Amino acid sequence: MKIAVTYDNGNIFQHFGRTESFKVYDVEDNKVVSSEVLLSNGVGHGALAGLLADHKIDVLICGGIGGGAQAALAQAGVELVAGAQGDADQAVEAYLKGELVSTGANCDHHHGEDHACGDHGCGHHEEGHSCGGHHEEGHGCGHHEDDGCGSGCGSSCGGGCGASAPSITGPNVGKTCRAHYRGTFNDGTQFDSSYDRGEPLEFVCGAGQMIRGFDAAVANMEVGQIIDVHLMPEEAYGMPDPNAVLTFEIAQLPGSEDLTVGQQVYLSNQYGQPFPVKVTAKDDVNITLDANHEMAGKELNFRIELVEVK
Repeated sequence: MKIAVTYDNGNIFQHFGRTESFKVYDVEDNKVVSSEVLLSNGVGHGALAGLLADHKIDVLICGGIGGGAQAALAQAGVELVAGAQGDADQAVEAYLKGELVSTGANCDHHHGEDHACGDHGCGHHEEGHSCGGHHEEGHGCGHHEDDGCGSGCGSSCGGGCGASAPSITGPNVGKTCRAHYRGTFNDGTQFDSSYDRGEPLEFVCGAGQMIRGFDAAVANMEVGQIIDVHLMPEEAYGMPDPNAVLTFEIAQLPGSEDLTVGQQVYLSNQYGQPFPVKVTAKDDVNITLDANHEMAGKELNFRIELVEVK
């Protein structure tokens, strides 16, 4: 058996998608027989999952991890133990003794633990938040964020973080695809369009970078093909999760005294990773923030044109 740990100077690195190295342990008869450090070259969560699969990793121990990364690891057949902290060697020993279990770190902010938000305060969200964001550009409807279960978490956590969903299959799975799309609600209102930006969306099909229904559609398309798909919430951003509605005392959340109902802001989880929330209620003492994705519960329609497969 091989166990990999996100690694930094002896400790568990706390952000899977940005880890620069893994420490890989070879285990026989439930004991570590050798270890080595594997450089990741900072390739992002989809490719990191592929890297672990290529090295025949059976188990990943890490700290913070997003829903998209979890889906990619599940597809690669890698067992995930998230939420671990401290010394890497000790964590592996604890795992082998059955004393280390996953805390579901990718969804921490959905359960309202004190450490999830209160210690870090609020940051105002200065720019318009488009439907999910793709990579760092902030557009491309359907992307699952990897930063602490951020905006994409409305689907990944609302739907059980993708752990029980069947694997996406098709000739394009695992390949880099470029696609144009136009997204509309059932009343015909457009909410996003790559055509308007003049640049196709690029992503690795089946790596958890896109909402599931979009990924599944592209998986079986041919270059040049144009299709129309209708996605129920379970295939898109999931249903709203009542556990993602968080109430804090204003005095315990620095910066919240200046916020207004309807405002979009960012909170940071215990790993310093930002995720967007909306202010839904506020009085003199308390403030309520909704961490559900803004598209949670919505049926979505896409016209997708597959431009290129690499």
